[in-house]
Amino acid sequence: MILLADSGSTKTDWALAHNGSLVKRITTEGINPFFQTEEEISRIVHERLIPALDGAMPHEVHFYGAGCAFPEKNRLVEQAITRHLPVPVEIGSDLLGAARSLCGRRPGIACIMGTGSNSCYYDGQTIAANVSPLGYVLGDEGSGAVLGRLLVGDCLKNQLPAPLKEAFFKRFDLTPQLILERVYKQPFPNRFLASLSPFLIEHIDEPCIHRLVLNSFKSFFTRNVMQYDYRGVKVHFTGSIAYYYREVLDEAARALQIELGHIVRSPLEGLVTYHSNL
Repeated sequence: MILLADSGSTKTDWALAHNGSLVKRITTEGINPFFQTEEEISRIVHERLIPALDGAMPHEVHFYGAGCAFPEKNRLVEQAITRHLPVPVEIGSDLLGAARSLCGRRPGIACIMGTGSNSCYYDGQTIAANVSPLGYVLGDEGSGAVLGRLLVGDCLKNQLPAPLKEAFFKRFDLTPQLILERVYKQPFPNRFLASLSPFLIEHIDEPCIHRLVLNSFKSFFTRNVMQYDYRGVKVHFTGSIAYYYREVLDEAARALQIELGHIVRSPLEGLVTYHSNL
């Protein structure tokens, strides 16, 4: 029995699998060692994960997460998990998890488009090239956080039609002052901004909204994907933004003559298959 995790800044999805079959799925808070201490991660494992396992003990754990691309951060997550699950633990980046899930053992370009965004060229075994995502302030094109940031900016700078702007404030019970407080003074502004992105899909037929999303997706392709050798390989996506906005994502890809492959909400099923075939 193996335990797999796909962790982002907003939430962590866990999958308990046995002989290639999914036994149970569990969701806990997001785990990111860049923003959380070992103690904080340990608390999540102890209070949220362990009780949900109902006594099941995996023989190994494969944890793929945001912020898990550096040895010292990986050790922090490993130590937090092994406190409560004393079994072999592999820690890898969320991008490696996406690549293994989406591409298996074939070359391709794997992308994440959720709260944040990222991409890589995967040679079938390892990540061979990666354009740094740079986070939602400097990069993360197409992500929920950036879409939310663009939406908020357009609202506050009167770039949306007045009825749409009013609908936005009413939908989330927000004021300009509250927005500035959440972005500049409270923790996890990326999560807050990403939480606003559903408004875009609800109003995607509005020309100004469609244009905002389409241009952000085009920017993701031009600033990330098109820096790889993308001709002749498919570009795969995982993440809630890619999944729910897949029609606009496909429109952006076609405009740039990029061939899309799989678009899935979560990489977990693909990871179950990958680790079951080792």
